[in-house]
Amino acid sequence: MSNPTPSSAIARAILPEGWPAPRGYANGMVAEGRVLVTGGLVGWDADGVFAKGFVAQLRQTLINIKAVVEAGGGRIEDIVRLTWYVTDIEAYRASLKEMGPVYREVLGRHFPAMAVVAVAALVEPEAMLEIEATAVIAG
Repeated sequence: MSNPTPSSAIARAILPEGWPAPRGYANGMVAEGRVLVTGGLVGWDADGVFAKGFVAQLRQTLINIKAVVEAGGGRIEDIVRLTWYVTDIEAYRASLKEMGPVYREVLGRHFPAMAVVAVAALVEPEAMLEIEATAVIAG
């Protein structure tokens, strides 16, 4: 059984029969088209200035992901996977309530397959999180 992503004709979420519907992510995605893969993007602006705080860095990171996907000819709905790397899993957990509205502000109600991984450090010392995105673009 699969649930189509409403705003994308090429990607759809996968939900095995009998599984509970996930909230805020998909268990899997299937798509057809050109693959766009981002590097690990962090919460800095075009001048290399980091946003202050976990949620502010998340907002800027998502804005950066959106910019790369759109520059590659894609749309938010083409994103099929996000892999998050966070340096403080407790900060992530403590920010869940604040993160939802920020996520929806930037990426809307499109919830691809996601994984969150706690790491000891990131290359950029000020970065509190880094996110890699995979998009599949029609054509």
